[in-house]
Amino acid sequence: MSDIKSIQLNEDSPLFQKKGMFHKKFASDFRQIRYYTLMVMQKAPPEIKEINLLEQQISELIKNAVKHGNKKDPRKIVEVWFHFDPSSAHLIVQDEGRGFKALEAWNEFNRRRTECFLRQDFEAMAEFVSFHTPDSDEHDSGNALFAAVEYWDRGVVFNRARNAVAVAKSFPQRRHGIELA
Repeated sequence: MSDIKSIQLNEDSPLFQKKGMFHKKFASDFRQIRYYTLMVMQKAPPEIKEINLLEQQISELIKNAVKHGNKKDPRKIVEVWFHFDPSSAHLIVQDEGRGFKALEAWNEFNRRRTECFLRQDFEAMAEFVSFHTPDSDEHDSGNALFAAVEYWDRGVVFNRARNAVAVAKSFPQRRHGIELA
């Protein structure tokens, strides 16, 4: 069970390389997350077949930075670096918050949750439905992170301060409607 995906902590990861990426700064206005996401998505090429999933994942990254990182303080900024091409998406999202201090606890929770699922032990898995920290509200469950580690197949990596996350995704290449290996 060693291939359980996790969130990494590695500021030296190649995913934190910003060269050649577009850059945007946004105020932490929770009402504008959809607009911010669309500003980033306008650079995505139409060849990306799963554009709706990509948009949803980007929205979640920005939402987490605004809500959890900057605590919806409109005086604080969220920065987004991004690059798209038909075969990949790469983003870095950084907020001005104190960082994701529960990263190790989340990884352990996810490991145990995934092991229950792989064993088909759904009774035990009921203990791992939602991940909460003392800062969580009634709407938080960790679901966005569970989806992120599955979606971003090239990694989900935080910096040392834990207030920036870098992610990347590879897309299958298609020619004449046929997926190439």
